[in-house]
Amino acid sequence: MSTSLPVLVTGGAGYIGSHAVLALRDRGTPVAVIDNLSTGFRFAIPDDVAFYEGDVADEALLARIFAEQQIGAVMHFAGSIIVPESVEDPLKYYHNNTAKSRALIEAVVKAGVPHMIFSSTAATYGIPAVSPVSEDIPKQPINPYGWSKLMTEQMLADTAFAHPFNYCALRYFNVAGADPQGRSGQSTAGATHLIKVAVEAALGMRPSVGVFGTDYATPDGTGVRDYIHVSDLAQAHVLALDALVEQPESSLTMNCGYGRGFSVFEVLDAVDRVTGGTLTRVLGPRRAGDPDSLVSDPGRIKATLPWVPRHADLDEIVAHALAWERKLADLPQNHQSAA
Repeated sequence: MSTSLPVLVTGGAGYIGSHAVLALRDRGTPVAVIDNLSTGFRFAIPDDVAFYEGDVADEALLARIFAEQQIGAVMHFAGSIIVPESVEDPLKYYHNNTAKSRALIEAVVKAGVPHMIFSSTAATYGIPAVSPVSEDIPKQPINPYGWSKLMTEQMLADTAFAHPFNYCALRYFNVAGADPQGRSGQSTAGATHLIKVAVEAALGMRPSVGVFGTDYATPDGTGVRDYIHVSDLAQAHVLALDALVEQPESSLTMNCGYGRGFSVFEVLDAVDRVTGGTLTRVLGPRRAGDPDSLVSDPGRIKATLPWVPRHADLDEIVAHALAWERKLADLPQNHQSAA
């Protein structure tokens, strides 16, 4: 089954949100976007997608969008995502991620929109004592970013108990790559994601790649993470929406990852393989709060949804990220800055 309910994508001009827009549009689902363009990019939204520039906490604007577009579901990506910044400016994260999500959920309930997909994070687990990580282990965030997302999950659970409404919270692991057709990718300047940093370095946009910690309890001493291709992640959102429509009394919380980890050195080796070059690696001390290994247990999502990852090869993820970085470098300069 595939639903044709019109979907509002919040943060649809951003990295993951723009890929969800493409996934919905590719299968013929009507879609609209709200984004304040503080970190998103207008060029990331296809011309035939209804776009509203504004804030997800703007109650009047949301009511207008819900009415004009006859919205039947919301995919909520809008928010702040930089972990160190959340430690330095926690109130920004509790405002952008938690308070504004509360306002959005209230508008959704008032409008009678019955379904919501929420962009959550593996940061809700903190530093888990076990790996791979299942959804049922204790949630102990170690930074305001993780807490801000976990609080929103709790608000969704309480709302679903009190109202005719269901939701799916998807906890992402490390999202990487770009649309295989080159329509979107990670466009934010100064991003901290390892694969984006590494492909920028491979293209001469950075002098080197920092490796933070080589003494972890992992095979090569560097941190191990579960990298998921952004297009596979977008497809998980689409299938999760179908599941919510089919089972309106049930809500879902699921990890989004492949269940396979790669170390920092393995990722950098993949970039060297794909580019035929050699990255300059600058070894440094660990960063506070980085676990040795963070790998998902994807058993629940695979048992619940007909989700079959299509881009799980690390070299393919790197190749798509590299192709997008090259395309981004060729865009007019005014396209590369948020409007």
